[in-house]
Amino acid sequence: MGEIIKGKPVADKIAEELAVEIEVLKGKGISPKLAIVRVGARPDDLAYEKGALTRCKKVGVEAEVHEFSQEITQAEFIAGVKKLNEDKNVHGILVFRPLPSHLDEKELKHVIAAEKDIDCLSPVNEGKLMEGDKTGLAPCTPTAVMEILKHYNVELQGKNVTVIGASMVVGKPAAILLLNENATVTICHIFTKDTAAMACQADVVVVGCGVPRLVKESWIAEGAVVVDVGINVDADGNMCGDVDFDKVVDKVAMITPVPGGVGAVTTSILAKNVVKACKLQNNL
Repeated sequence: MGEIIKGKPVADKIAEELAVEIEVLKGKGISPKLAIVRVGARPDDLAYEKGALTRCKKVGVEAEVHEFSQEITQAEFIAGVKKLNEDKNVHGILVFRPLPSHLDEKELKHVIAAEKDIDCLSPVNEGKLMEGDKTGLAPCTPTAVMEILKHYNVELQGKNVTVIGASMVVGKPAAILLLNENATVTICHIFTKDTAAMACQADVVVVGCGVPRLVKESWIAEGAVVVDVGINVDADGNMCGDVDFDKVVDKVAMITPVPGGVGAVTTSILAKNVVKACKLQNNL
């Protein structure tokens, strides 16, 4: 059986380091603060919000929720985000996506202040991600993937990595972060002719496509490392990832579980990005 690499030790280590940084900031009279922007009350948003608030409280980051009605207009929504841009006490803004269909996310990308955009929605941060500019704010979930690989000493330089899923939330930014570590990256998506063939050639496979148990044992090379970003609920009501964990675990060197893997680290990265944004805004 492969090693099951859990997220909690990674999250706890990040939290310990953050708590020290935050104490130093508070000693200077600076208190990092996160504003969560939520439209409506989707169950997945509420679950993530709960985890984010809990993690922020543990490390000492202030956090407040700005809940908007599902019927909010585009103008009202943008005005609300601009107000947070201008609030000097707020250092990080997290907008839950996807937004309701009547709200234009493209406009939001150009409105949210890049220096407060802690989940890499702004084109400014996307550009810095592409360049490997460390002053940018990288998206939380792909960064959590990288932190897990780093924590468990997974070598990436020169390795073949297949990323399954090409969303702007996980797949594309994960691929860029992997490239920045000198990995050779292949991205698979819905139009890829033979995703299984691409995956089974990889030393590391990162999966984030939202299809329950899509990745089978035959897709994975003996001794590969598998990071499963997917969070799904199957027909029996059980939470599962995008990888058929029970069938794959005996073949791999390492694999993240679902739940208890990448998701456990994401809220720590969120808090870390708030602290980073706070320090940058205070020229520290």
